[in-house]
Amino acid sequence: MILRKVAGVAVLLILASIGVMLIPPYVQNWKLQRYVNGLVDDPATATQPLELIQKEVVGRGEALGLPVHAGDVQVTRPQNSVRIDVLYIVHFDFAGYSVDLHFRPAAGGS
Repeated sequence: MILRKVAGVAVLLILASIGVMLIPPYVQNWKLQRYVNGLVDDPATATQPLELIQKEVVGRGEALGLPVHAGDVQVTRPQNSVRIDVLYIVHFDFAGYSVDLHFRPAAGGS
């Protein structure tokens, strides 16, 4: 009976520690999503060159500690608006198991 409780607590601790490791990328992605939304909502962004907007998004991603590279950011101008699409992957290695988290922050016209 005590062994079952110890095993149950151990499993819960392992799951909690994995959760603690996985939460920061989600929080940082949320911050990047808010930044991308702000860029699209800013009227000054519509007049900027696409390459400059791309560099701004990559720079913010790097500042947040995310593996965002220039090839991960697509900036387009559909119908006189700005659309920003980002796709990046955060890789985690756990004991005997690895996981790739795919994040896709995006904002703007369709």
